Amino acid sequence: MNPVLIWLLIRLYPRKWRARYGEEFEALLEDSPSSLRASANVACSAIREHIVPTQGGNMNQDSRAFGAIIRNPSALIPMAMSLTALAVVLGHIAMFGVVREADEGAVAHIWQLLMGLQLPVLAFFAIKWLPRAPRPSLIVLGLQAGAALASMAPVFIWNL
Repeated sequence: MNPVLIWLLIRLYPRKWRARYGEEFEALLEDSPSSLRASANVACSAIREHIVPTQGGNMNQDSRAFGAIIRNPSALIPMAMSLTALAVVLGHIAMFGVVREADEGAVAHIWQLLMGLQLPVLAFFAIKWLPRAPRPSLIVLGLQAGAALASMAPVFIWNL
């Protein structure tokens, strides 16, 4: 690989990561063939390292730990969908008050879609993670259920 490209790719990583792994990674890149795919992979990994940094320099983190499971999209997406549904309902209430319409409006349809479409993701998460790590998975499922109940609360409280 080109030395300038190697230098640029390594500079994409956070400073702490470069201090810990930079020399070793540079040697690895020098020995590998240059390709667009490899460069794109390194760039994506660098971005990921900025978002979810390696904890304590431990690259061998247990993938069945709560912290690792909660970062999976199948764990985060249902919670995000429930909280988005809650924000939609509360935003509608804040703007228009508690109004019962003769016909369900767009807000009701958006809420229903967000709540219904998260069920397949929840099923996928449960099928994948409950056998591997029961306790952390149950905690995540509890958080997901709490987010869903928080989204349902205004609908039932104000009879929307």
